Amino acid sequence: MPLTAEQAMLQVQDRLRSLKSLVYEIETERKRNEPNIVKAIQLTKASGEDKSPALTHKLKAHYKVGIQDAIQEEALIRQALAKIQDIRNIRNERRIQARNAGNKETIRRGALMKMLQISAQTLPLFVSKVGEKIPPLCGSIPADNNYVAKPGDMVAALVKGVENEENWILAEVVQYLANASKYEVDDIDEEQKDRHILSKRRIVPLPLMRANPETDGQALFPKGTTVMALYPQTTCFYKAVINSQPQTANEEYEVLFEDPTYADGYSPPLFVAQRYVIAIKQNKKVSGSS
Repeated sequence: MPLTAEQAMLQVQDRLRSLKSLVYEIETERKRNEPNIVKAIQLTKASGEDKSPALTHKLKAHYKVGIQDAIQEEALIRQALAKIQDIRNIRNERRIQARNAGNKETIRRGALMKMLQISAQTLPLFVSKVGEKIPPLCGSIPADNNYVAKPGDMVAALVKGVENEENWILAEVVQYLANASKYEVDDIDEEQKDRHILSKRRIVPLPLMRANPETDGQALFPKGTTVMALYPQTTCFYKAVINSQPQTANEEYEVLFEDPTYADGYSPPLFVAQRYVIAIKQNKKVSGSS
């Protein structure tokens, strides 16, 4: 059953209280763990000169305690991130309800570009545990073949323009029409206000999580890979080549867009967030217009 505005507000407030409590717990845990870390660092430095079994045993003991402390701190951080995602989901559900009720808010283009940037920066970060498999729609990992995007999800959609040209645009899922195996999507660009009904092959779901380059680099497109990327300050995807990968969780891809106006056929390097870089559809023409 859809949430009322009051119910949504109460749920968000409940998650915020839990989140505040978890933040305090994380800070308390870090302060409690700090003396052991400092001691381990001191013993590590001393072990360079002192190779005695006693010192080695003591150092190992501090390392074991440090590992357990890190596991506990990681668990608290993951709980906090889950609360943040809950809040995002509740707010998104309310936004979809408002849209379906005909209360869609008009967003100016400048505000839309800022919103898309923030959305990419705050996309949940996946940090795998040891031996954990990277899930679909994390970084460069594609969706499963039977995956169905949910209402409110962002996708790249291949649509026909006024002169019958095909363009990949950024769109939002309205609903999936299971009987016809088609999506109903809205153009994210407020100036277009277009709604399209498209087959699944004309839809590419965008990542739901960022990959952490420091732990899950295999979920990033390698340098030289041909991809589709959202051209900065537009809502269209263009064919591009990865020039360099993100090195940290907060960095973006550096890409070279195909552009015949340049002598080498490519634009100067531009930065695009993980959320807006996806695998190219080899069997389709990739084009776009701003």
